[in-house]
Amino acid sequence: MYVGVDVGGTFTDIAINLGDGSELILYKLSSTPDSPEKAIVDGIETVLQNKNLKAEDIKRFAHGTTVGTNALIERKCGKVALVTSEGFRDLLEIGRQTRPTVYDMHLDHPKPLVDRELRFEVPQRRLADGTSYVKLDEGALEQVALAIKEQEVDCVVVCFLHSYAFPEDEISAEKILKAYLPNKVRVLTSSSVFPEFREYERFSTAVLNAALITIVGEYLDRLTNLISELGIKSEVKISQSSGGLMSVRMAKEFPVRASLSGPAAGVQGALRRSSEAGYKDIITLDVGGTSADVALLQGGKPIEVNGRDLAGFPIRIPSLDVNSVGAGGGSIAWIDRDGLLKVGPRSAGAVPGPACYDLGGIDPTVTDANVMLGRLNGETLLAGRMPIKKVLSEKSIIQLASKLSVDPDESALGIVKVSCATMVKAIRSISVERGYNPSDFQLFVYGGAGALHANEVARDLGMQKIIVPPSPGILCAEGAMNASLSTEYVSTTLVPLDSSGMDAIRAASQKLNNQVNNWYEQEMVLQNEQVSLMSIGARYFGQNYELSLPIDLERSNEECIEDIKANFHKAHEANYGFASLSEPIQVVNLSVKAIGNLGVPPLPKLESGPDASPITHRDTLFKLGERHTTPIYERSSLKAGQKIEGPAIVEQMDTTVLIFPGDTCDVDEWGNLIISLAEFIT
Repeated sequence: MYVGVDVGGTFTDIAINLGDGSELILYKLSSTPDSPEKAIVDGIETVLQNKNLKAEDIKRFAHGTTVGTNALIERKCGKVALVTSEGFRDLLEIGRQTRPTVYDMHLDHPKPLVDRELRFEVPQRRLADGTSYVKLDEGALEQVALAIKEQEVDCVVVCFLHSYAFPEDEISAEKILKAYLPNKVRVLTSSSVFPEFREYERFSTAVLNAALITIVGEYLDRLTNLISELGIKSEVKISQSSGGLMSVRMAKEFPVRASLSGPAAGVQGALRRSSEAGYKDIITLDVGGTSADVALLQGGKPIEVNGRDLAGFPIRIPSLDVNSVGAGGGSIAWIDRDGLLKVGPRSAGAVPGPACYDLGGIDPTVTDANVMLGRLNGETLLAGRMPIKKVLSEKSIIQLASKLSVDPDESALGIVKVSCATMVKAIRSISVERGYNPSDFQLFVYGGAGALHANEVARDLGMQKIIVPPSPGILCAEGAMNASLSTEYVSTTLVPLDSSGMDAIRAASQKLNNQVNNWYEQEMVLQNEQVSLMSIGARYFGQNYELSLPIDLERSNEECIEDIKANFHKAHEANYGFASLSEPIQVVNLSVKAIGNLGVPPLPKLESGPDASPITHRDTLFKLGERHTTPIYERSSLKAGQKIEGPAIVEQMDTTVLIFPGDTCDVDEWGNLIISLAEFIT
């Protein structure tokens, strides 16, 4: 069996593939934010008992986690001290001198995770060429170690200038600090976490990693112990921000790499499902309880980036290009001082949750609006396991409507439309603003609330088709289950794109390949499972940022140079709208992505047969002033080849799918619902 788990702010999702393509078992339960591992273990134990399965038959256990992200957002992370070159104590606060929002004079960068009294300077300075301008003062460092010892910190991070290329001083400082500090205090170097130039981003990434080491490590220890007690012998694999998996050993050493793992796992799941169904160009929309995540995949490939923000802090880690906004089922509707309706980013979460959950929440949410409109079941969710009180949704919406002086139906529909507008804006930022036309893509929706809002989002963007996978609310867990092991090693290599530069690149590649081979050995990746992909970062001389391009060092220097030039100019034009063929190109780094292909279990296909009939009908509002007696279908009863004419609603344990009047829905052999919008049906 193959198990995938994704823990969100509202729900914990579990997917189990029996490995032979016969069945995909799905389970969803409320998250336990104070102890995330409790919901995971409870859910798996329940599934194993209900299905009479054996824990020891689990071959792979993959887990996407938000523990690190939530810890940073809530500032519930480890106590960190920083040791740096003399004169650079305040670098974390100075940063790049760019405002988070240009026109907001009150919004500032978040307070550094390391208080100023815990930032220590020591005499040390290396120049960019590696020359030791000021030798590391070991005596001063010993005094710093004694001062840190009095502060009872969890982790110390050493960040020196130019250590990305010359880490010797950081390594020496690490040894001295370890000799003076208790064993429980971790000591990290920035060169081990992120060995690239740009000192602010390197310092920030190293500090974030240090802040997460204690809390993520303790969480993974608790989880692995409980999983072992269940009888699961397979090692837990952790989903990374890049979409790949890593071992618990790597996750405890580099927890920052798992900081955006949930959304990345969802993209991996969408990639697998859409590729099997024959769709290569998709825009994903993942709507959960607290946020909506969007990504663009062209030619069956997601876009990867190396720089992101996490809780307002810059991090440099390989990650899938996922844009997140505060628009989910639990997003709270409120009235701003200008008298206008706003939705999110504040969310009701799992507790107290939307008003209809009857857990103490009284604020109107997107979920409450959908319940009142009849789009969402007003009696139960999660296949009857979660009771819903429609009267509480109506009460919260009516109170909001009275403040807005509008009809309750208009208020509920307004909440949905405002939330959808936020999702549309997020998709435009990764498509229109980058030169892509959304109408050339299909909208692939998942998450518990994705299919509820897909129609209005697609129409606003001029998209023709919506694809809803068989288990949209569990797709992130499914994506983690199907991912491969991966890691990435990088070497800063500032050289011109010429023959001498290529020689330097080849020399750097030997060191990276040695690191990759060591990783394969540590992770016990078999030779026939190993895949290494090499790329460079390149830019025009004088530019601040680089573009990532593949490189094949099996070819000659001259062939490599010509390939890189052609690919760089093409990529530059695609990203910035122009290319300057006469400008010299500079290579700034070389990286190797190592992949351990674990193999993926086959996906079950949907059986064909007589068309399923509606199980009931519900009064539903699709357009203001127009309510329809809408047929309700049970997703599990649908057959391959069935066609459903809108209006209709398809319900299942993990989501609800809306088919608007005039639209049609086709069920394909993989169990996907392919919804065609009325205006594009010929």
